[in-house]
Amino acid sequence: MGITDLSGDVAPNLAGLERCGLRNHYLDGPIGAASALKLSYAGMTKGLTAIGTAMILAAERVGAGPALKQELAASQPQILARLSKSLPDMYPKAYRWVDEMRFIAEFVGATFPEAGIFDGAAGLYQRLAENVAGAGKERTSLDVFLAR
Repeated sequence: MGITDLSGDVAPNLAGLERCGLRNHYLDGPIGAASALKLSYAGMTKGLTAIGTAMILAAERVGAGPALKQELAASQPQILARLSKSLPDMYPKAYRWVDEMRFIAEFVGATFPEAGIFDGAAGLYQRLAENVAGAGKERTSLDVFLAR
């Protein structure tokens, strides 16, 4: 069973949940800190997957995919390794990530321009979810890029 992050003054009172098999991690912070952690972490991990996906698709559309793959392999092998794992893992989950990206945009705050990053990621994941369920052209482009 997974670990649940808890925060706020009442979090220590929930220790009895561990007897039910729930592992808890207590954050030193107010109510909402655990949710902020989850949204921040997902924004970084799934946001990086969105940025990589968007750039690979753009490069593939204009014929620069092979050069991008070569450049990543030479200068950023850790990013390429991460994308090689996270992109195929994302395909069946993209539909679930749409709303999550929208929640993250709200968490960032509409008055901050960077919230648009996550609105864009929501749109990307929506398109990919529809693509994976349909013709699959973009998924095929991503697979071709990764297989090179």
